[in-house]
Parts: sequence; structure tokens; C-alpha cells
Amino acid sequence: MANSAGSKKRARQAVKRRAHNASLRSMVRTYVKKVVKQIEAKNYDEATKALSSAQPVVDSMARKGIISKNKAARTMSRLSARVKALKA
Repeated sequence: MANSAGSKKRARQAVKRRAHNASLRSMVRTYVKKVVKQIEAKNYDEATKALSSAQPVVDSMARKGIISKNKAARTMSRLSARVKALKA
């Protein structure tokens, strides 16, 4: 347990930051799910729109360190490949 005033404050801040980061991570997952839903519905136009709206969100979270840069790149690569496969 935290004893000094500084470590108590740090513990409070950690709780706040964890909750904030969890909500941002959840937002990324939601955007990715929207793309996957359109892919499964085989709706190319809507999947493309969902992918273009997910791209900046995923990149932003990677810049902030919410998800790793490699995870962001991997996620976008896989989604764009799946969307591209719908067109063919």
C-alpha cells in the first residue's frame, strides 16, 4: 500500500489513467468490429467506409501508446486485405 503522499497520488492517477486507456482500447475494438461486420455481410462499399473511418482511430491509438505500432499495422493490413478480397 502507498505510504507517502506522492505515492498515494500516483496510485490515484494510475487508476484514472487505466480507466481512460481502457475506454480508448475499447473504442479501437469497436471500430474494428464495425469493419468486420461489413466484411461478413459482404458489403464492399460500407466496409470501405468503415475501414477509412477506423484507420485514423487505430493510428492515433498507436501514437498514444494505447496499442503497439505493430499491432496497429497488423490490424489495418489484415482488414484492408479482407476488404480488398470482397471486391474481387
